[in-house]
Amino acid sequence: MADKLSPDEKLHLITRNLQVEHYTNPLREVLGEEKMKQVLQERELKVYWGTATTGRPHVAYFVPMSKIADFLKAGCEVTILFADLHAFLDNMKAPWELLELRVKYYEQVIKAMLESIGVPLDKLKFVKGTEFQLSREYTLDVYRLSSMVTEHDAKKAGAEVVKQVEHPLLSGLLYPGLQALDEEYLKVDAQFGGVDQRKIFTLAEKYLPSLGYAKRSHLMNPMVPGLTGSKMSSSEEESKIDLLDSAGDVKKKLKKAFCEPGNIDNNGVLSFVKHVVFPLRGEFSIKRDAKWGGDKIYTAFEEVEKDFAEESVHPGDLKASVEVVLNQLLEPIRKKFESPELRKLTNTAYPDPSKTKGAAKGAKAATGGGGDDDLAPSRVDIRVGKIISVEKHPDADSLYLEKIDVGEAEPRTVVSGLVAFISQEDLQDRLVLVLCNLKPQKMRGIESQAMLLCASIEGDPRRVEPLDPPEGSSPGERVFVEGYETGKPDDRLNPKKKVWEKVQADLKISDECVAQWRDKRLLTKLGQITCKTLKGGNVS
Repeated sequence: MADKLSPDEKLHLITRNLQVEHYTNPLREVLGEEKMKQVLQERELKVYWGTATTGRPHVAYFVPMSKIADFLKAGCEVTILFADLHAFLDNMKAPWELLELRVKYYEQVIKAMLESIGVPLDKLKFVKGTEFQLSREYTLDVYRLSSMVTEHDAKKAGAEVVKQVEHPLLSGLLYPGLQALDEEYLKVDAQFGGVDQRKIFTLAEKYLPSLGYAKRSHLMNPMVPGLTGSKMSSSEEESKIDLLDSAGDVKKKLKKAFCEPGNIDNNGVLSFVKHVVFPLRGEFSIKRDAKWGGDKIYTAFEEVEKDFAEESVHPGDLKASVEVVLNQLLEPIRKKFESPELRKLTNTAYPDPSKTKGAAKGAKAATGGGGDDDLAPSRVDIRVGKIISVEKHPDADSLYLEKIDVGEAEPRTVVSGLVAFISQEDLQDRLVLVLCNLKPQKMRGIESQAMLLCASIEGDPRRVEPLDPPEGSSPGERVFVEGYETGKPDDRLNPKKKVWEKVQADLKISDECVAQWRDKRLLTKLGQITCKTLKGGNVS
């Protein structure tokens, strides 16, 4: 294909989908475009993409993989660098004794990803960082570069990539300079990475010429938001879907993903459609019941985005459709890693923390000595509430604004989409359950001061029922888990600790329609918490 393309057509393939999404007028994240044009007039472009072998790769890695596919279609010579030394330098995210194992894991899983999207491996070159970064010449260049780069510039360059701590190690300051030198030692024309590496790229452009080396071009893909709305990260379990997650895990994580009706900002589910599905497949199919509009095939992302913004596409239908695509991409990877050799590699490269030193201490904390504080259900402040008023959100048809009495001087405002399929009349004056110690957050411009708790059925976003406290309950009454009556809730749950998310994972509805946590009933002083009909459901 590449030999039939003109230089301009090749450049289009190389640079497409490289833009910052949140700008009013999106800008392509390309540095040195004119230089690339000149090279393409004479020969094929040489590009490298590097990845530090730290945490386990996740589904956001399909974004650079789809761009690597573009590079190959454009005839580029592509090198993939497994940056093992960088992984160690970045605040020792990868222990030295695990470096070799993690490089092997990365190589196997990256190759499996590329195969799952149809990229021929014979056109790629794979290099391990320590194969050339420990040479005499490279080491001397590190010293030469360190005599030119200021501490301020080194720290600034790595601010979005290197783990930031109060007292940074010298290794983290070396990291950006080594990445700059890699361009010369890999003999490439351009480096490709995430937009979070822009400052490292500008450092390379500034200092490589001072060493007598050519300034390279740089290509940057946008960072896909994680499932919680922030950057998808290997170190933040709740934000990512692992490449080896089961179909059940994918469903569970997508269900919890931040995907507010009509909100197209920081929407990881929508971004995956834009940066992975369309570049790889050219279309996207929404699967839904005929009474909600039936199936629809989109041939342009802008149409999906428009329909979601106008709430013609429900978050549940978007998630369910992305789930289908994700499992199609992940299934070949899962199958490859079913082999005993790769299972062993996975377990040794990423050992279970519970089986390492400190596990005994953790087990003791979980069974005696005060219990596992992170998972103590008494830390969440669930109360009986009474809905005083219900209104439609002014900017979102599928969201309600509820004023709920939770036993305080003023009622709390709750923004909720869970009960969008229940009539306002059925909600008025109803007793419900409310989670009261989450950090308030704005939903489509209005601050939600608590969370309405409902029973729901996994995979069917329209089957939702508010939880019912016992008859005779009053607003403000405490809800507790059987056996945890005396625990005191936190004043405000720290969102970074994910206490609510951990407790919620074990909240279920029994076959008798009773709300439970780890098979223990949710109670008030008057009796148990129930729902009307959703046996075996979850609590959302």
